[in-house]
Amino acid sequence: MFTGIITDIGRVRAVAQTARDRRYEIETAWDTSGIELGASVSHSGVCLTVVEKEPGWFAVEVSGETLSKTTLGAWTAGTKVNLERATRVGDELGGHIVSGHVDGLGRVVEITPEGGSHRIVIEAPEPLHRFIAAKGSITVDGVSLTVNSVEGRRFGLNIIPHTWEATTLGQLQVGDAVNLEIDMLARYLARWQETA
Repeated sequence: MFTGIITDIGRVRAVAQTARDRRYEIETAWDTSGIELGASVSHSGVCLTVVEKEPGWFAVEVSGETLSKTTLGAWTAGTKVNLERATRVGDELGGHIVSGHVDGLGRVVEITPEGGSHRIVIEAPEPLHRFIAAKGSITVDGVSLTVNSVEGRRFGLNIIPHTWEATTLGQLQVGDAVNLEIDMLARYLARWQETA
């Protein structure tokens, strides 16, 4: 489990196709000696397992299914990646509960400066948009955010300067795809209402 609070912007240093999957090597400012092999790390919202590590980088393998359902299929050497290590019992929950399982891809349709912040409007795919509510939580490329507004399939977010600079959200452009994970509570509440 994660909280959507990014602690490093990593960078893809190498990409290789293996017999089964695709392998990414990720450069990080983290002390990799404290990362166990088999550890779960969120990569722009996608939970992946560390399979190798050296000082300054670690490697993960990504299945074809994940490549087809997330933005990871478009990653190349140099791609910047929001990184978060798994939450431990007793850690501060600064964002919201995040599983690292992407529900779908959104598309950035608008970016507008607002004072020191930026307003981003994202269009969610069908039927994911029905789980998104104003003042609810959503994860965009691994970042825990509060939804400001919802209109049809589109929802608006206010990105404060810190988040704009400390994550990859500040590099987004209109037309970019983003990994979306809806709030876990919204998912279960909707399912409960369907069966009640």
